[in-house]
Amino acid sequence: MKPHGSHFEFKQQRNDDLMRAYHELIKQASFVSMPEIYKMVVDMPTCRFWVSEERAIIVIHSMMKGDKLTNMRKPRREMYNEIYRRVLSLREKNPEMPIYRLVAQVVEQPAPKFYITPGSAKTIICKIRKEWYYQRTKRRLRHCF
Repeated sequence: MKPHGSHFEFKQQRNDDLMRAYHELIKQASFVSMPEIYKMVVDMPTCRFWVSEERAIIVIHSMMKGDKLTNMRKPRREMYNEIYRRVLSLREKNPEMPIYRLVAQVVEQPAPKFYITPGSAKTIICKIRKEWYYQRTKRRLRHCF
């Protein structure tokens, strides 16, 4: 579990990537079913693993000691298992490279999906859209006065 009050440093980039996937699916859909869109969004490939190098190093190190991440939610556990699998594969090719460099290299690789739930995607997208509409309305009101 991540420390209480920790800050997600890639929030804006993750949100931009999530909105890219969302808009891509909306444009492709002939019929829009929002629950289906959110399910499809979270399963779309993304440009990197949305976790900080520091956090990934801590979790991967813990996994190397035998932690099965049973206290972690399924999407996060899947993400760390994928990172761990890639780190071990990379380690076979580069046994002299320190583990923190291997992990840093892996988290910057493209990820097969977002590793969040459809409900989380909905919450994030709704917040982004609400903020966008708020900013747009604020700009319009400024021009009126």
